[in-house]
Amino acid sequence: MPRLSHVVAVLLALVPGLAQADIYTFTDGDGTVHFTNSAGGDKRYRLYIRGNGWQKPGVAPGVVPVAPSDHDVARFTRYDELILEAATLYQIPEQLVRAIIRCESDYDPRAVSVSGARGLMQLMPDTASIMQVRDMDDPRDNIFGGVRLLRVLANEFNGDLELTVAAYNAGDGAVIRFGGIPPFVQTRDYVANVTKFYRRYRTIGDTAQASLSTD
Repeated sequence: MPRLSHVVAVLLALVPGLAQADIYTFTDGDGTVHFTNSAGGDKRYRLYIRGNGWQKPGVAPGVVPVAPSDHDVARFTRYDELILEAATLYQIPEQLVRAIIRCESDYDPRAVSVSGARGLMQLMPDTASIMQVRDMDDPRDNIFGGVRLLRVLANEFNGDLELTVAAYNAGDGAVIRFGGIPPFVQTRDYVANVTKFYRRYRTIGDTAQASLSTD
């Protein structure tokens, strides 16, 4: 999987004059990373490189973000047994686990966020440790750790779907502090996307996941 910095390096090499420009980026709902030297007022874009530098605002120290890049349709069924096993063990709806994975990593266990979250369910190192995850890059460990966290949050918020999902994204402290879904655009979009996929998976059935991959 190419690192984001490598992708941008190629982009700069191929487009004359772009090396001197600010570069903006955003990742769409399918996990595709988009770059441009002119955001044109599109609020989805965030500054990635200023001028000829490589400083990436918001990226945690020592973290090299890796965008999801596995587009093989087989990825949607590759982890079926692990998802079912974890969902059954922790009594979390299987479709919710699938929706979380879809929105977090697009089923690519190699994904790394700008904050350092890793794997299929995008666990932060501290959270992974608390959830007894030994290897965040191992699909089984990552799934079980993420579903274990969902169980903890579901208990904390009395089974409320949206609050549980919001807490998975922004932390339970933020949900408690704001008395509901935090007023963060990223969190609100996340809750909307997760619940969208969750309801579709419940309605259509897991066998139709592949057809949802382009939504």
